[in-house]
Amino acid sequence: MAIRRAMSGRIMDRTAVVGAQYMSSWWRSVQPAPKDPILGVTEAFLADQSPDKVNVGVGAYRDDNGKPVVLECVREAERRIAGNLNMEYLPMGGSVKMVEETLKLAYGENSELIKEKRIAAVQALSGTGACRLFADFQKRFCPDSQIYIPVPTWANHHNIWRDAQVPQKTYHYYHPESKGLDFAAMIDDIKVISLFSPQNAPNGSFFLLHACAHNPTGVDPSEEQWRKISHHIKAKGHFAFFDMAYQGFASGDPEKDAKAIRIFLEDGHHIGIAQSYAKNMGLYGQRVGCLSVLCEDEKQAVAVKSQLQQLARPMYSNPPVHGALIVSTILSDPDLKKQWLKEVKVMADRIIGMRTALRGNLEKLGSPLSWQHITNQIGMFCYSGLTPEQVDRLTNEFHIYMTRNGRISMAGVTTGNVEYLANAIHEVTK
Repeated sequence: MAIRRAMSGRIMDRTAVVGAQYMSSWWRSVQPAPKDPILGVTEAFLADQSPDKVNVGVGAYRDDNGKPVVLECVREAERRIAGNLNMEYLPMGGSVKMVEETLKLAYGENSELIKEKRIAAVQALSGTGACRLFADFQKRFCPDSQIYIPVPTWANHHNIWRDAQVPQKTYHYYHPESKGLDFAAMIDDIKVISLFSPQNAPNGSFFLLHACAHNPTGVDPSEEQWRKISHHIKAKGHFAFFDMAYQGFASGDPEKDAKAIRIFLEDGHHIGIAQSYAKNMGLYGQRVGCLSVLCEDEKQAVAVKSQLQQLARPMYSNPPVHGALIVSTILSDPDLKKQWLKEVKVMADRIIGMRTALRGNLEKLGSPLSWQHITNQIGMFCYSGLTPEQVDRLTNEFHIYMTRNGRISMAGVTTGNVEYLANAIHEVTK
């Protein structure tokens, strides 16, 4: 008996050793992930102790003192919500009221498509979550499809469709020499002018489009160009998916900023839209947005919505309630909505003013370069044309932080730092 117990003990000891070896090796192959190119800029800025430091990398609105802004309409909505908020789960599709109001912003206040119940729509985790939910939907129901993404685009677009395992290709968008739209090349990519070019899209492809205030370039097609884009996408049977993260930030008018979407609807497209309230309501941390897919009829919309909810269930189950309540409270109340529209215009106008100021300061310094593109571009970002090496000099010599592609967040430019920023840019480009 004693011998048996001893042998048993030795076997248990060896088993424990082997088990410990396996446990200690589970994560040995895990390497640190590369830093996010945008969020990493903020980390470096926060670590800098210089009193002169300037952050024009952050993709979030700031006031003229460089401080985060809580809109007055949001404060009032929160006052109304306080004490009336329970903590129950929302349905998998989210807040019905919030979704209904959000669809009106994209499709139109009196949209027949909404009345006909042809739109499958769910609350999503801001714009990122809406894009990811659609990417997974695309992979599940169009498994052999691919997504065409503009060059350049918001960096996270690539991550989203990559992790959904949807093959990606690119189409021409930005023209570096003119710092404007490479419209002819974009149309060629849509039209498939050469069967031997891997850049051109076969019929029935998915195209990711920025509805307004393109990130990172600030370059949007004109209304006439949008109409031609719509025509060629329809002619080739492509599906247009719009990411509308900046509605209101391009012109100061959310209705005007939905023009591209309305053109596609007029032309009879079945489209998808990702909407977000991070920027235009300042609800960055609330993660509130919407995904919608236009369908043939109500029956198809019911089916599509059920599948979007099915995809959401194992991903996050159901979306958060607080941000949805803020949005629905504002958009369903005429006075609060009017106040919101006014505040959106104030934010957009400040950014437009900073574009004028930055260009003016550079021209006043006698820069040999043309800075006309600063005021030609629109929205939160200016695609400056600065090289990675010039950006590095701005950071190392002047404590100015931006992404290495030269994207300047105009929301980070203020009356207090615009002259310093212009002087620094002049120094590294002259």
